[in-house]
Amino acid sequence: MEFELMASMMCANYGNLEKEVRDLEEGGIDSFHIDIMDGRYVPNYAMSLNDLRYIAQATSKPLDVHLMVEHPNTRIGLFLKELRPGDTVYIHPEAEYHPSTTLQAVIDAGMIPGIAINPGTSAETVMEMLRIVKKVLVMSVNPGNAGQMYLPYVGKKITKLLSMKEDMEFEIYWDGACSADKILEYAPKGVQGFVLGTTLLFGRGTPYGETLRNIRELRF
Repeated sequence: MEFELMASMMCANYGNLEKEVRDLEEGGIDSFHIDIMDGRYVPNYAMSLNDLRYIAQATSKPLDVHLMVEHPNTRIGLFLKELRPGDTVYIHPEAEYHPSTTLQAVIDAGMIPGIAINPGTSAETVMEMLRIVKKVLVMSVNPGNAGQMYLPYVGKKITKLLSMKEDMEFEIYWDGACSADKILEYAPKGVQGFVLGTTLLFGRGTPYGETLRNIRELRF
């Protein structure tokens, strides 16, 4: 079964980021997930524009940039100029007055447009944007911090999105508290990819290549 695995780089060891990127790349990670937080849209600061720039230069793998910032349209150009065609940019619809304008800027730059949906955001409230984007990042925890507990009511929203994805032509990605049992349950249902953080990948004392291989060899 084919599905994508993305490394949540806010969980990486910043004492040697070069080695982290290299080990993940050699271990078979599909893309690097970069969480940008402004301390306003979410109550935390995470990765910076400089972190994004470094990782973009350190790897040829795709980047998934998750903008947890207020009014991303005012600064979207800063991020887009560091990316390559085919990289993904997610915005939160609630963070922007006119999210479709920001998504169009992503499209015009040759990037893949995406939206991130918080646990408290219903699929119905983003219905029009589902016809614009190519990727939907479903947050199974409230955004802003790693290591949170899975919110089980998100599963019903994923089921609803799965029923719409073929007609609207988008793919679904999982972000937050991603464990092996969630991959076993939702990959066969049609979730395309999973963001891996401290639950499965980082800080486990196991080489990244071994962890990624074990995930891909899960018995469905």
